[in-house]
Amino acid sequence: MIKFFRSTVETLSDADIVLIGVPDESRSHARRKGTSRAPDTIRIASNETEFFEREGKITPTTAMRGNLLDKKILDLGNAGRERLPGIIFDIISRGKLPIIIGGDHSVTTIALRQIGKMLGKISLFYFDAHPDFVSSTNNYYGSIMTDSAEFINFKKSILIGTRAAEAEEIDNATKVGLEIITPMDLAELGPTKLARRLDNKTRYKKYISIDLDCIDPAFAPGVSVPCPGGISSMDLVYLVKRAVQSGIIAMDIVELSPDFDLNNITACLAAKIISESIASINK
Repeated sequence: MIKFFRSTVETLSDADIVLIGVPDESRSHARRKGTSRAPDTIRIASNETEFFEREGKITPTTAMRGNLLDKKILDLGNAGRERLPGIIFDIISRGKLPIIIGGDHSVTTIALRQIGKMLGKISLFYFDAHPDFVSSTNNYYGSIMTDSAEFINFKKSILIGTRAAEAEEIDNATKVGLEIITPMDLAELGPTKLARRLDNKTRYKKYISIDLDCIDPAFAPGVSVPCPGGISSMDLVYLVKRAVQSGIIAMDIVELSPDFDLNNITACLAAKIISESIASINK
């Protein structure tokens, strides 16, 4: 079994942060396939690029900002989507923080429903090229907002990186007061002003979901539904770190399609996003 080298503890009781891979793409309609291989691909990328080996000793890299050394991290390995609700219940009920690695984006629906049942409506920071707010059909990776609506506080939530929306998705977002930030908005605001807006969006802990297609394909070609005109990798890392620092309940990162990656740059970026996010978690 492949595990993150950054996993520092062996049991859930000893952990603060718990990584779970969900190698499932059963709710994807993408023509590009292979997101089920993403969790282990990201693990390998992390282990190969975030550690140096000299004289038989493995040394981890540090984060750009924040601290990784004091974090108690457990890699639970991979689980099927049918087991995910129970796993999330165990993690959240023990006061731990889950980081879910997909797989297709529909794993977010499972997580939002389970956490919502436990904690009530939650805020959602959703980094994605697509709003995933289709309502003319459901139970797939494009209807996450619709399928999870009863558990989302839309007025305290935000879509970031949106640039490939269907008309019904924009209508649905407008009706519930869900704010949309496009890459063009980010270009005008700049990452610092947008980060302040995220800080002001909610004072409550939130769920962060990252579809790697929110990033421009120049930085992340290995995704299931690439879309030009996305945000830069550094802007994403900065915004996610700021959002994480102000408090999160859980997060996920999804939609890596390894077969379409180029020299593993998307997988390595996903690994970097995870480690930088962990470094900014206040536990």
